[in-house]
Amino acid sequence: MPMSHTTLPPLRFNLSELAGSLGDFGTIIPLILAVALVSDVNARYILFFFGIWFILTGLYYRLPIPLEPMKAVAVIVIAGSIGSGEIAAAGLILGVIFLVLGYGRFFAIIEKWVPQSVVRGIQLGLALLLFRSSLGFVVKDPTFFLIGIAIIAGFYLLARYRSIPDLSTIVVIGVGLIAGIALYGLPPISLIPAPQLVIPLPTDFSTAFSTLVLPQVVLTITNAILATSLLTKDLFAHDVPPKKFSTSIGLMNIFSVPFGGFPMCHGAGGLAGQYRYGARTGGANVYAGLIFLTLALFFSSPQVLSIIAVGVLGALLVFVGIEMCRHSFKTDSLLVTVIIGVLALVSSMTVAFIVGLVLAYITNWIKKKSVQEIC
Repeated sequence: MPMSHTTLPPLRFNLSELAGSLGDFGTIIPLILAVALVSDVNARYILFFFGIWFILTGLYYRLPIPLEPMKAVAVIVIAGSIGSGEIAAAGLILGVIFLVLGYGRFFAIIEKWVPQSVVRGIQLGLALLLFRSSLGFVVKDPTFFLIGIAIIAGFYLLARYRSIPDLSTIVVIGVGLIAGIALYGLPPISLIPAPQLVIPLPTDFSTAFSTLVLPQVVLTITNAILATSLLTKDLFAHDVPPKKFSTSIGLMNIFSVPFGGFPMCHGAGGLAGQYRYGARTGGANVYAGLIFLTLALFFSSPQVLSIIAVGVLGALLVFVGIEMCRHSFKTDSLLVTVIIGVLALVSSMTVAFIVGLVLAYITNWIKKKSVQEIC
């Protein structure tokens, strides 16, 4: 059944939703900071549009459907000298691509021909990548990493055996902020200036397509759309068709990136993170959106986010990775899923997807042939 707003839960605004709203900050914050530090984009506008679209997706889907920077684009921007014109061009191209795909039968065909074990493998690969990302935080800040782990584990036990709400993200982020403020002081406050239109040059489009768009498309289709749709069924028993996710990804990039936003998408890892820490309705998205808007509108320095002790972000990533792993093993072929996960870790999501797809069809063919021989 397609998603029906009449069957979705009402928005809730309690402490659990607030805690869940912070569940993906360990992924979002480091990427935004790194992009802002190495490129000429303004982190305040990235935060501003994240805030707007978090609220809109929460109100529309009424589930904690996350938003994240497009990871392939972010990694390439961080690694190389990519300017705001090329970033804007990539966002516009990606926005048009996914808006068009959302209105066609593309995802119906993809769901028919892409085995579940392949999508689960992408989920496992993302979990392994989250574990690897957390290692960087451990090395930089082992003390607060261990503090974060202890807080999250403690709240998990309290929630499991004493029916106390899991508010670990609130406490963990709070500890990280207090530590950062103690070291660096309070960040300055000033109003955000009006965004300026970024008009890409013709050469920006060709560079963006080859450098940023092509690596991102496969990752968005598999993780941000197919894997997120499947995980939504696992967690909420609601069928959100992939084409809906594709359409919202298209819209938010077309209307945000030209004004200083960064290419963004949904993500299975973010959904697992928000759910793991208590999010059950779109109220968590509204909370997250208000937090991002507050940071964007009133704090003059994009480094306001960098005052958080990074060790606690690493702790959050570990438990998000565990949540992803747990669901990735609900597969019809453990061999295919594990191979895809490992390839995603050591190579790329694109290579893992292609190899896994071929392997899934080969194993299915072998199974069918074996059954025919027995019969």
